[in-house]
Amino acid sequence: MAFEREKENAAVAALEFVEDGMTIGLGTGSTAKFFVEALAEEVADGLMVKGVPTSEETRRLAESLGITLLPVEQVDRIHVTVDGADEVDGDAQLIKGGGAALLREKIIANASDLMIVIADPSKQVEVLGAFPLPVEVTPFGFTITAKKVYDALQAAGVNRPRIEVRTGGGNKPVITDGGNFILDCRCSVIPDVPKAAALLSTIPGVVEHGLFIGLARTVIIGSDDGASIFEY
Repeated sequence: MAFEREKENAAVAALEFVEDGMTIGLGTGSTAKFFVEALAEEVADGLMVKGVPTSEETRRLAESLGITLLPVEQVDRIHVTVDGADEVDGDAQLIKGGGAALLREKIIANASDLMIVIADPSKQVEVLGAFPLPVEVTPFGFTITAKKVYDALQAAGVNRPRIEVRTGGGNKPVITDGGNFILDCRCSVIPDVPKAAALLSTIPGVVEHGLFIGLARTVIIGSDDGASIFEY
């Protein structure tokens, strides 16, 4: 259970960046869940904030804990977003999307004054790629899109990536909150992250990819007895 304690400590440390009156992007996933729960405790003690959830899962959790939510259509400023990551390298480049919320996560992160990543030490890597890279694609023509994704990753230096449609119950494709499919791209190593991101973004049928570049400005890595904060 050490990972759970590390995640919780990272989440609690992120509260230092939260101030009364803020609008806060609420991430998705196991580590972000700890932050939502910790934030709810502060709200119960009188903190006045509004949340913008990055998934239906997070929306349901935040509502159940009494956090006031703001429809994204009514948002004019997001002061800070706190979210997890599946991998983070030394340049604060991320792989996200393990929770199938990468599109909304990236929209909210990009609209925020500050994106804070909270994670346990296992998410820190020297080079991105061991975690399968999620790519969100439209269901129409997804097999054609998958071939184009393969070609793009190879052009970016990935050696023989394996592309699989993410499936759930009944072996049916997982459907994102936006109604799309997820391609999980097993790369082992992504040697040129910016090039891979740029090539993936040009493919018709790709809605969004899980490479987050230049978005995270603060990374908090939890430990057994606290957390370390890195600024970029």
